[in-house]
Amino acid sequence: MQQPKKIVIICGHPDADTFTGGVLDHYQAAAEDAGHEVRRFNLGDMQFDPILHKGYKEIQHLEPDLVMLQDAIRECDHVVLGYPNWWCTMPALLKGLFDRFWLPGFAFNFNKQTKKIEKHLVGKTARVYVLSGSHSPFKTWWQFGDYTNEIQYGILEFAGIKTQVTTFGPCERVDDKVRNKWMKDVEVHGKSGV
Repeated sequence: MQQPKKIVIICGHPDADTFTGGVLDHYQAAAEDAGHEVRRFNLGDMQFDPILHKGYKEIQHLEPDLVMLQDAIRECDHVVLGYPNWWCTMPALLKGLFDRFWLPGFAFNFNKQTKKIEKHLVGKTARVYVLSGSHSPFKTWWQFGDYTNEIQYGILEFAGIKTQVTTFGPCERVDDKVRNKWMKDVEVHGKSGV
């Protein structure tokens, strides 16, 4: 039997009452039923300025919700993130969240002597659910390129988090049989804490 994990779930849709939120609800229920400890953050409920006004030249004061999220990620074993694919990327508010809290000193550092990136979150894992409304993930990839590189390689793995991405779509045009299959997959992920 596996050890229970500490899991942080981030609903990256500004409105948690959506299919994205439903996927994460399903994951959370399965994880909690399996004995994992879950902390959830819904983007639309968080209070923070999403604009990094001066880049890294001057780090802004972190709002309490951002401090809580940083602390939760420091303490967790596994991060689960779900968001809709809007214009081949994440919603702007979610990007603003990462701009504000995924900072040097927390997620990574630039070592000026070695000129290398120090990854601060090595040993953690992540599961990212990206939901596409109008096109299949393959069609979107074929037309526009891989729209998961930013989150997987540019953000999470940049900080050392080994990441698996699951894409669902076209969410608006699938029948219940397909959605039920997706939910069974999510349930397996939640129970296993992966």
